[in-house]
Amino acid sequence: LMFKSPCPWHISVVDPCGEAALGLLHEAWLEARALYADGRTAGETPPGNDPAAPGSVYLVAWRERVTVGCAALRPLGDAGVAELRRMFVRADARRQGLARALLARAEREARALGVHTLRLETGDRQAAAQALYQDCGWRPMAPFGVHASDPTSRCFEKRL
Repeated sequence: LMFKSPCPWHISVVDPCGEAALGLLHEAWLEARALYADGRTAGETPPGNDPAAPGSVYLVAWRERVTVGCAALRPLGDAGVAELRRMFVRADARRQGLARALLARAEREARALGVHTLRLETGDRQAAAQALYQDCGWRPMAPFGVHASDPTSRCFEKRL
């Protein structure tokens, strides 16, 4: 008999200003700098996270005691609309279903917060991310908010 192995990771809500969240954010920033080395990130300093606010959630995925991915939600100006941010899975944890698991957990957290519409932004050179989002029911939309003036932004929306 074949038994399905247990999930190799667990996902928990963490402090966005804590070591786990900031460590993954720094890794994601370094990867983006390499991907957009032609100037998009020139002169940028590493990003930080704002403290947790009402309607926000920061998720970190762990494999054993090692952080392997993250995703965050923050409310946008319209009631019931939130942005999925900080979506990142470490290279050594990709192609194992973790990004889908993080998306599903973020969507559950959003529903629990009364969110009916999620939006996200990714870069035009992140084809795998774009394909994942569309495969998970996200639809392309015009760039929104601070992303509206960025020609490399690709934005998506999902009604929950």
